[in-house]
Amino acid sequence: MPTPSLASLPIRRLTLRDLSACADLSEDRGWPREEHKWGFLLTAGKGYGIDDPGGGLVSVCTVTEYGPQERPSLAAIGMVLVAERHARQGVGRRLMRHVVGALGTTPLTLHATPNGRPLYEELGFKTTGRAEMVRGRFTPGGSEPTLVTRAATAEDLTAILRLDEEVFGVDRTPVIARLPAFADQLRVAEENGRLIGYAAAWPNMDTHVVGPLIARDTGTAKALLGSLAARTDRPLRTDIDVRHEELLGWAHEHGLASVASNAVMTYGITELPGDWNRRFAPLTVAAG
Repeated sequence: MPTPSLASLPIRRLTLRDLSACADLSEDRGWPREEHKWGFLLTAGKGYGIDDPGGGLVSVCTVTEYGPQERPSLAAIGMVLVAERHARQGVGRRLMRHVVGALGTTPLTLHATPNGRPLYEELGFKTTGRAEMVRGRFTPGGSEPTLVTRAATAEDLTAILRLDEEVFGVDRTPVIARLPAFADQLRVAEENGRLIGYAAAWPNMDTHVVGPLIARDTGTAKALLGSLAARTDRPLRTDIDVRHEELLGWAHEHGLASVASNAVMTYGITELPGDWNRRFAPLTVAAG
């Protein structure tokens, strides 16, 4: 039988049964397998993909929607991948056009690598910010924050959700409520009994990724990041909004080196909602 053309292969919704195939595709493109993150994205959000008649997946992406279920206020697109054997044949563009069309008038955001950015610009996305990925073993020392943090408890979830919506600008309850099970650490900072910040560290291959990192100010962000680092023997990784120059400099001084810089892009809105001054790092670049 003749091999179907890429343009005729159907696009379908992915399920958790596709987790291994998604991880295989990550590996095919030289990315880590990241099965823990894939599982989170496929349950907290949606996955779209194209099956390869020869086995596996031709292309995938994830969509994480926020706000009212019937009319999302924002959707984050991530994990846009095309198998190496099918690269540069327009399949990624086709999948992205399908997803953007399916989301209708919902405002969109994504983090773009330098290689992916031209495609997203072609589709109408605009660069509205930048995030710097830092990675390394955190080394304590110097002038350390004096603010005390503590492990979050079940009783903190309501306050965490309230603060997250205030800072992020839209309700993320279905995603943030999964953090206690997804992350190895979830810590909060308080002042006079009021929550002023929270952060999580979740396992990703041999690292702990710090995100979200939401804090009243840079000092609170440092305290949260430092307290997470003190409780892991793995290297840390996080993606810091480059406007937070002081936190970036502090992270560099404590052993976290810059390894990549991605454009934050939006579609249908000129800037992300919420308060960027208190939003230091996303949960993951794939989900915002």
